[in-house]
Amino acid sequence: MSKLPPQLDAEHFSPPDLVTLPRDQATHAPRILLLYGSLRDRSYSRLLVEEAARLLTAMGAEVRTFNPAGLPLPDETSEHHTKVLELRELAAWCEGMVWSSPERHGALSGVMKAQIDWIPLFAGGTKPTQGKTLAVMAVCGGVHSFNAVNQMRQQGRWMRMIAIPNQVSIPAAFNEFDEAGHLLPGEYFDRLVDVMEELVKFTLLTRSVSPWLTDRYSERKKRAAKARIA
Repeated sequence: MSKLPPQLDAEHFSPPDLVTLPRDQATHAPRILLLYGSLRDRSYSRLLVEEAARLLTAMGAEVRTFNPAGLPLPDETSEHHTKVLELRELAAWCEGMVWSSPERHGALSGVMKAQIDWIPLFAGGTKPTQGKTLAVMAVCGGVHSFNAVNQMRQQGRWMRMIAIPNQVSIPAAFNEFDEAGHLLPGEYFDRLVDVMEELVKFTLLTRSVSPWLTDRYSERKKRAAKARIA
């Protein structure tokens, strides 16, 4: 090893290498949580999630979809509210997520943001979203826009998630679904298949090594300092 910088605490410095890479791979079906950002009866963000769920199931994933109806606004009530507990339990259960929001006034919807805000960065000594995969999708009422997906990517990074490279954004979504609520054949359906494939692949690749990927020098130092004080 080359000479270390003098300000570095060598005791807690552990350079990544193949020797420390965990070898055990999980074999159960990837666990994916899907969230959507609209309460309308014919919600295109929900229809897109339902299409994604069908594809993920066909790809061998175990999927669960959270219904945001009845979820209170953040800070409106206790975190022990039934819907908040349901959402947090699902966030802890999953290994990857799909977020689907309508774009409203050039941004993700309030319904979508409320769900994200109710999922904590820290809970009971754990980080419920850290190292988990994320796919983002948006539906637009008019012309093509990427504001909502870009904002959700930003939110996902803040939640310490692994946002996959591909994404879905559908303009004039009311023209892209049939009466039964299925996404019509075409480039947007093909893109949805691409994104769900990519999500499953990234989840399979990262879930078993997530604790290794997110093991940080700064946090090892802090844990050691707390242990000495205790």
